[in-house]
Amino acid sequence: MAQPDYILYAQHGWADIDRGIGTLARQIASPNARVVVPNLGFVNTWIRIAPLIDQVEAIALQTQADHPETPIRVIGHSMGGLIWLEVLARHPEWWPLVESLVLVGSPVGGADLSRMVDPFAWGVGIAKDLGQNRRSLAERIAAEVPTLVIAGDFYRGGDGIVPLECTKFHRASYVAISGISHHRLKQHSAVANVIQQFWQSSAHLCVPSPIGSYCDRLIRQLQAVPGMTDAHYQGFDKSELWAHLPDGLMLQTWCSRLNVHHVYLSSPSGDCLFAGFVGWPHTVALYDTLWHLRKSWSPSAPSSAQVEAIAIDFPLDATIP
Repeated sequence: MAQPDYILYAQHGWADIDRGIGTLARQIASPNARVVVPNLGFVNTWIRIAPLIDQVEAIALQTQADHPETPIRVIGHSMGGLIWLEVLARHPEWWPLVESLVLVGSPVGGADLSRMVDPFAWGVGIAKDLGQNRRSLAERIAAEVPTLVIAGDFYRGGDGIVPLECTKFHRASYVAISGISHHRLKQHSAVANVIQQFWQSSAHLCVPSPIGSYCDRLIRQLQAVPGMTDAHYQGFDKSELWAHLPDGLMLQTWCSRLNVHHVYLSSPSGDCLFAGFVGWPHTVALYDTLWHLRKSWSPSAPSSAQVEAIAIDFPLDATIP
């Protein structure tokens, strides 16, 4: 059996089959690469992620047995990227072989649409799996494996399905491409070009701000609020100032008509740097964090009693917008 230049695994995501991501993979692979594009089945992607991870792992195990020393490259679109994070977590012995891990429109921080469908994490189909926050896992892998995140900036801070913010994590190169929707990312020529550039050299690509920056620590503090979900920028233009913070940053809040509370972090120039929301059970926890942030830098902070008053009783039959 001839030895390939490398093995390129390409994985489709939720509500999809292998055709689109397979086209992209074969377009950018070298002539002597072995391209592996598992088709998990459209219907299966609606049920649970665990059997899909098992299926991809089994295929990879057989492929690696055939080529145990061959370099590995991985491209995952949407849920396909999450599947490969889980597969690599099971096989750290493969990490030294992985030349490139590319996540395209993958909701690493947890998909906001999934948390809207399953706000209490009761386990509604695939929603619970896609709503899981895998940032710590992704960062652990990216510390050892060259990793690229590609996101689509199509509409209100996202690709129409996945918010920009939930694709981001530290230690990965990050590129946002304007005007490309979630569905088109998996086979767009601009995505192919960025991946090929990354394979040649990652030095020119944009890496997120240093982990130690104040802005980053603040975003992480907001993301650590129980129930926090990265969101699109919808509502940012309606939000009201909550607090002025160092470096000209501003915290802003907005409450939807169904009493779902959103928080935004904006730059001195008014650009949205972070958007998130919490479900009804976590409203008090959100405002407790916001209260402490505001109290740290403003003498006019609300009292804890006012924070408690913000949380109201929500109808159980309501849905999150």
